[in-house]
Amino acid sequence: MKTPLARTDSAARPTRFVVVGTGWRAQFFMRLGGLLPAQVELVGLVGHTPAVAGQVAGDHGLTAYASLSELVASRHPEFVVVAVPWAAAPAIVEEAVSLGLPVLCETPPAPDLPGLRRLWAAVGASGLVQVAEQYALLPSHASRLALARSGAIGTVTSVQVSSTHLYHAVALMRAFLGGSFGPATVDARNFVAPLMNPLVRDAWTDDTTPKDATTTIATIDFGAGMGLYDFTDNQWHNQLRSRRILVRGSAGEIEDDEVVRLVGPRTIVRSSLVRRQTGYDLDLDGFDTDHISVGDTILYRNPFVGLRFSDEEIAISTMIAATAAWARGDGPPPYPLAEGCQDHLIGLAIEESASKGMPVTTSAEHWASTTG
Repeated sequence: MKTPLARTDSAARPTRFVVVGTGWRAQFFMRLGGLLPAQVELVGLVGHTPAVAGQVAGDHGLTAYASLSELVASRHPEFVVVAVPWAAAPAIVEEAVSLGLPVLCETPPAPDLPGLRRLWAAVGASGLVQVAEQYALLPSHASRLALARSGAIGTVTSVQVSSTHLYHAVALMRAFLGGSFGPATVDARNFVAPLMNPLVRDAWTDDTTPKDATTTIATIDFGAGMGLYDFTDNQWHNQLRSRRILVRGSAGEIEDDEVVRLVGPRTIVRSSLVRRQTGYDLDLDGFDTDHISVGDTILYRNPFVGLRFSDEEIAISTMIAATAAWARGDGPPPYPLAEGCQDHLIGLAIEESASKGMPVTTSAEHWASTTG
């Protein structure tokens, strides 16, 4: 298995990277990469449509290249971010690996199960591919994970997620449950009901007419724990639907921003996970997330204080910085391809089970044999 090589000059300059793609998510990486000069330097992009690529490159002060091979020969990047439509991603990932280039691929790494299997067969053994799964890096989830992994609620036995869809939700469940790669049995159903949809990703709709929205409910038996999936169309952005998480363990549970646990004989306590947010009232430090704590224990510190990032921006920036360190051999792999493949495998099973109205059990795939 190939791994990125450590560089003797890694502390002297930022890690050079490039982006393949020109869409909303690709530009998210470009913008954030430009705000992390100590960690990374964005040196070029490749786009499918030359006119669009040229315009996007100009907006970000970059040069657009006709192909990845041309860009690599010219700018010698240390890793590439692949943020293109699902169907196009595998071929670009394979090309990057053939050039010996570490890759951070947007989620999911391939559109369907045959595509996942082909991609793994082509590049899985290289060790050069990471997946940009950011949800466990959001400050709120990162703090809950730190608390759960401290043993505060004992052994985690189940995770209920109602906030994001399919592979992202599965990634959260697997993070809390220990990252199982074994067969999983999924039982999912769809339910349709009217719902207003006042907000989409980047705008108000100004539409107050309820329209049919699908809610998918699924139980997932991971073998070593259980997941409950609950997602309604556009739940990421529709503020008329809350985002919730419940992590249950053998000695207590974490419900959103509260933990209940047994701390001694006949002693059950409830504590809040508290975010220190600067910039309120007479706090002149500027609006920013500082840290998240429970009692006097700090669970999470924002590594980008001063940049005024949203939680999503913090998570993606954390992934970019971790990938930069990994690409130089200065840090662990942030989210290996096997993890992203397993998340999408189970996400696909949720859709299949809901469509068929019957349970679906996933197979133990080849990428499972490479995990510890």
